[in-house]
Amino acid sequence: MGERAAWWARAAAAGLAALAASCTVGPDYKEPKAAMPPAFQEASTAPAQVPLSRTTPREADLSRWWTRFDDPQLDDLIRRALEGNLDLQSVASRIRQAREQEIIAGAAGLPSISANALDARFHSNSNPLVGLGGPAAAGMPSTTNLHLYSAGFDASWELDVFGGVRRGVEAARANTEAAEWQLRDGEVSLTAEVANDYLALRAAQERLAIVRNELRRQQDTLTLTQGRARTGFVTELDVNQQRTQVDATAAELPLLDAQIRAMENALHVLLGEQPEAATDFEAAAPLPAVPTELPAGLPSDLLRRRPDIRAAERRLAGATANVGVAVADLYPKFNLLGALSFAANAFRGLGGLFTAKNFSTLGAGQISWPVFEGGKLEANVRASKEQAKQAYLAYRKSVLTALQDCEDSLVRYAAEQRRLGSLRRSAASARSSERIALQQYRQGLVPFINVLATETTLLNAQDEVVQSRQALAQDLVAVYKALGGGWSDADVKRLEVSQAARRGPR
Repeated sequence: MGERAAWWARAAAAGLAALAASCTVGPDYKEPKAAMPPAFQEASTAPAQVPLSRTTPREADLSRWWTRFDDPQLDDLIRRALEGNLDLQSVASRIRQAREQEIIAGAAGLPSISANALDARFHSNSNPLVGLGGPAAAGMPSTTNLHLYSAGFDASWELDVFGGVRRGVEAARANTEAAEWQLRDGEVSLTAEVANDYLALRAAQERLAIVRNELRRQQDTLTLTQGRARTGFVTELDVNQQRTQVDATAAELPLLDAQIRAMENALHVLLGEQPEAATDFEAAAPLPAVPTELPAGLPSDLLRRRPDIRAAERRLAGATANVGVAVADLYPKFNLLGALSFAANAFRGLGGLFTAKNFSTLGAGQISWPVFEGGKLEANVRASKEQAKQAYLAYRKSVLTALQDCEDSLVRYAAEQRRLGSLRRSAASARSSERIALQQYRQGLVPFINVLATETTLLNAQDEVVQSRQALAQDLVAVYKALGGGWSDADVKRLEVSQAARRGPR
């Protein structure tokens, strides 16, 4: 009889397990389709001086886009930032947390087994049987002493008949993948930020060099004017005007020096180092040259390359799975309970406790089905559906934002190239005008005001050229960032290994 009962119990469990594997409520996730234009508008209307390649980002390998600037120090800075940046380490920690949540979600569908042991003693100064009287109670003690020793195991298993646990695991896995894409998105933003700060640093150093060179020329002109004033060719007015010009130019040096120090500090923080760390930028270097061609690619590539789009899609998958979790709460829950124990009223060692006469078992099956919850479960389903709808709208918004980022960055890059050409021609004219004005002043053909005007014009023109070159390079960085460049699967694995080594053994 016991063997038959055990066989029926195993058959019932197998049947329920099969039923659990075949029924999963809630909507099945389908990846959304996003309508994308056939080409970027700016790529089709770009002028001849801004060549935009139709090579796709996959073929162009945008994972190392900064190497196109051909600047070894920039390459080294980005490498160090990817290894030491604190924001990336925080995102990597959230990935590890999400993976543990997967384990927690999956554990809900597995049996729960616990071991227990009990040593209970009860003492009372009265014995209720003595008060009943009679011959049987005559020889009984007047106090009560009870001892109970037991050891055993308890087990419970909620069968995932309607797939609530499976949907929970599905949601947890999607959340983990979303966190992984957030790490890639963090790499995209970090590499762009390091490049922008580095370009700003080099531009400030170039501007500082221009101001210093112009200051030396202006000081030479001041010496010339002072000499002409001593011989009576010009008045002290010319000397004062040039001295004012020299002081105004010198006043720009502290501002540029402070900007350089600020960029150095910003770069050290991005690298995960203290701002007062030993600087790596004592020697000034020119702005790196921009590549001559842009891998604009196709808009549809953004769905694959942009980590923020991929993360939004994974969050949508997780929100869809959570709808199934909420729907499963509307259905019955099936629980199997079991226990086995060894119990005795006297302890005679472990051998005396674990004997056949002290052995007992308990098995039970339970079905619970919510009948009335005040509309809470239905409302939870509707709320989950709204969360899934919000995730879908966020996904669509991320696609539109990606398209806008690409179009805007391409437009700015093309416009800055045209602007830079005009500024370079203007600077060349200003340099020629300064030489002519100074030569004519020495010959006494023009007043000194002409020299002052050309000096100011030349300094401003040279400064604008450097700032335009900086803006052009940073616009190119924005293009690469908008295209989703700056990450690869190898980067993510390398980052995890590096951070694990930094944490050391657990």
